[in-house]
Amino acid sequence: MSSSLPSPFLLLSGILFSFLLGSIPFGFLIGKAKGIDIRELGSKNIGATNVGRILGWKWALVVFILDFFKGLLPVFIVVHWRFGLSPTSLDLFALLCGLFSILGHNFTPWLKGRGGKGIATSAGVLSALMPKVFVFLVVVWVALFFLTHIVSISSICVALLFPLFTFLLYPESPLFFFFSIAASCLALWRHRSNIKRILAGTEPKLKFSKQKTK
Repeated sequence: MSSSLPSPFLLLSGILFSFLLGSIPFGFLIGKAKGIDIRELGSKNIGATNVGRILGWKWALVVFILDFFKGLLPVFIVVHWRFGLSPTSLDLFALLCGLFSILGHNFTPWLKGRGGKGIATSAGVLSALMPKVFVFLVVVWVALFFLTHIVSISSICVALLFPLFTFLLYPESPLFFFFSIAASCLALWRHRSNIKRILAGTEPKLKFSKQKTK
């Protein structure tokens, strides 16, 4: 028989696991393994884009995949194990786990809250929970990147379109829509410095040419 709500132990365990997994700063750790502090170079962000600027596209891809799976794994576990929950409770539990994995990435306690911007981790959450939205947003992101070669413009536009696509593709799931608004606002907040540079015309295009580091 399906349960109406996850038990407090299950809820707290899922949230804690998601947050701790999300908080692993892969970009920072890879930088340290290469002898640099990624927070002191380029945009000083620990995400895949800055790693690409400093260490090259191969390491950017590694960081993106690792950050992506931080969002995918907790949601995948909830969706596929189900834990005897009703459909609505399952969606709520999965969304909370997804949200806390993003928060862990954005505000990792291991770096005093200086985390990434959450796009790769959010993409992992979407791939497991809202695959139709994920596919459409990937197409939009790629198209905008090829037009502008500016990662932040693609990411910001995708964040703005996230609630719209969720509303159109999952009209029967108000929880998904509320989550999309929260995740979109969080992504836009984390990109506020990029927005300022875009408006000023100073946001750099992405180049993967490896820079010399001390």
